[in-house]
Amino acid sequence: MELKKKKIIGRTDRIDFPVLELHGIDAKIDTGAYTSSIHCKDIVEVDQQLNCSFLDPTHPEYNGKKFTFYNYDITAVKSSNGTVEIRYAVRTKVSLFNKTYNITMTLSSRDDMRFPVLIGRKFLNGKFLVDPQLQNLSFNGEGS
Repeated sequence: MELKKKKIIGRTDRIDFPVLELHGIDAKIDTGAYTSSIHCKDIVEVDQQLNCSFLDPTHPEYNGKKFTFYNYDITAVKSSNGTVEIRYAVRTKVSLFNKTYNITMTLSSRDDMRFPVLIGRKFLNGKFLVDPQLQNLSFNGEGS
């Protein structure tokens, strides 16, 4: 059996979302989370389109940037404390280690979280191994 070589990623990184035109966004790599999420506010569904605003005070050029999605789903996300929250989910692309991947992100308020993006197991599985001692390997052009 041939094993696919997986990239090593640290506990945090700075990633790009080329379709959304967001670059160098801080992300927490979280193997405890199943889904990935992005910090948005003012999430409103109108006439079969989803509107929201991205929030990241550390990037003033993107903070409050408005997005419109025409293809989206509604999903249930179970938090670490066991509560279930209904969220919108969108498909986009993310760039790590000079490669672009498809990713599904739920839209959620991450006001009380340190990172505007959380990357979960569903995306990591089969592609990456997480080393919690490392950080910013993709952003710094490092990694195996």
